[in-house]
Amino acid sequence: MTDRIIVSGIRFHARHGATRLEREIGVRYFVSVEMEKDLHTSMASDSLEDTVDYAKVHQVVLEVARSEPFYLLETLAGEVAGRLLANFPILAVHVEIRKETPVLDGIVDWVGVKIERRQGDKIPLRGEPS
Repeated sequence: MTDRIIVSGIRFHARHGATRLEREIGVRYFVSVEMEKDLHTSMASDSLEDTVDYAKVHQVVLEVARSEPFYLLETLAGEVAGRLLANFPILAVHVEIRKETPVLDGIVDWVGVKIERRQGDKIPLRGEPS
């Protein structure tokens, strides 16, 4: 059985993207994070110290998202995944990032990426060859 902690619906405005317009004006983003962790200990203890603090997860996502601009959603998702794996006692993380107002010629609800990374996976840093 895989236990998961989910923080979904993190929304913010940021200036990420490949186009000049996205980087100047910015668009709205939606992030959902699912973290795999054995929750038996926290179920028995009912203690925040034995689980993952949702508020801290939310804070990490916003810190990464509000840092320097990213050209690609893939890079942003990788940075979020890497920070969460480094800062929390989790086995794996699933990150979904949606650009809710993409700059496209036509009507599109959103575009996005979903990635999964596990402890020990290599997550390339920005500018580093994969």
